[in-house]
Amino acid sequence: MKALPGIALATLVSTGVFAQGYPEKPIRLVVPYPPGGNIDITARTIAPGLSELLGQSVVIDNRSGAGGTIGADHVAKASADGYTVLVGSSGTLTVAPSLYTKNPYHPVRDFAPVSFVSTVPLVLVVHPSVPAKTVKELVAIARPKANRLTMASAGTGTTNHLTGEMFQAMTGVKFVHVPYKGSGPALVDLMGGQVDLHFDQLSSSAPYIQAGRLRALAVTTEKRAGIHPEIPTLAEAGVPGFESSTFTGLVVPARTPRDVIARLHAATVKVLARPAVKERFASFGADAFSSTPDQLGAFIQKDFAKWTKVVKDANVRVD
Repeated sequence: MKALPGIALATLVSTGVFAQGYPEKPIRLVVPYPPGGNIDITARTIAPGLSELLGQSVVIDNRSGAGGTIGADHVAKASADGYTVLVGSSGTLTVAPSLYTKNPYHPVRDFAPVSFVSTVPLVLVVHPSVPAKTVKELVAIARPKANRLTMASAGTGTTNHLTGEMFQAMTGVKFVHVPYKGSGPALVDLMGGQVDLHFDQLSSSAPYIQAGRLRALAVTTEKRAGIHPEIPTLAEAGVPGFESSTFTGLVVPARTPRDVIARLHAATVKVLARPAVKERFASFGADAFSSTPDQLGAFIQKDFAKWTKVVKDANVRVD
């Protein structure tokens, strides 16, 4: 038993030496979705700055499939050495684990948080024929069973679907859910008047809101969106405590040395503070910001618990 302290000390020393030399080879930034989407663009926006500050190449590794869970699971099971980093999001870190009973990883136990990167608000949009110009008017219209409204989504179990389910639970209304294969087809039918409303990413709906083809009632985040500051939050519009967004953040495998996480975190904070980087995120409707690892970890835990409750209460099934 006397040998144990020595073993522990040797482990700490070797870990410290290892961390001091980090990084000594290229870092893989794993994007669990195909090229071209928001998460991929996010990774490619921060990668050059991270490479510059860390002194090593930062390579984008697109590992798509199974709604992002294949790439996320790959990182969860990778070596905890800081060379495999996940560009995590609400889809992979909080929504999928709450939906799938056989999800291969746990969002809190299997990852160590590094920093928030960005958030993209969702926006409640309605077809102009819906006679509601505020959230309160929409709720008043939807409450009678005779006035059942249809709610589009990008598919059962997606963030916008679950956001709609949470809205119904918090306001006491009931919509008819109409799932589509992606937000694109849902928006087409919404603008065509085939469905009444949709909780969409603001970045996707913004052009149609500006053109008058859709009416925005509220954004789902705690603060108003930078690209549309005139749109109130749902909390301001009469649904206190409402919060939902598509967030992105960097996480690494659990048990990654703290020194390594600190190095990654410091570089991420500096990159996200650059005006050019902030402008790039704003161009696709995202707000860039950093956080401490603990802040991201606390948020993931809270968001995971929130969606788990929404899934259970709404009896959403995808398995």
